[in-house]
Amino acid sequence: MMANYWPHLLAMLVGGALTVQVGMNATLARVIGSPLWASAVNFAIGLLALVGFAAVAGSRASTGSFGQVPAWAWLGGLLGAAYVASVTILGPRLGGMTLVALVLAGQLLVALVVDQFGILGYPQIAVTPTRLLGAALLLAGAVLVMRR
Repeated sequence: MMANYWPHLLAMLVGGALTVQVGMNATLARVIGSPLWASAVNFAIGLLALVGFAAVAGSRASTGSFGQVPAWAWLGGLLGAAYVASVTILGPRLGGMTLVALVLAGQLLVALVVDQFGILGYPQIAVTPTRLLGAALLLAGAVLVMRR
């Protein structure tokens, strides 16, 4: 039965790792004096790790199909860079809970839209009253954790 929940557990672990990453990047930014350079170092190390993982796994990209990729799909790296740079700057100002709560609130609102319309490669999943209630409760939780 637990095997059915491994993607859920992995998603939670990755979410926790993102919070840890913010602290690591904020420390790097403080020591080297630049959140943008800290973010660049983060991406450089991440790139090296991914290239290494792909090589070890024997993964190959179908380079002939690169021209078939929609132009907008190439911009995911820009969003990743904007996220890393933003949370590196905002984490020390807002604190972990507030930062995560606000990021989660933004993710929830956009997730409702992409699921409803099945866009950007997501499956189409209708917004139901139950899903809206769940999102509202999570948003209410985000508001509560921002109170000090």
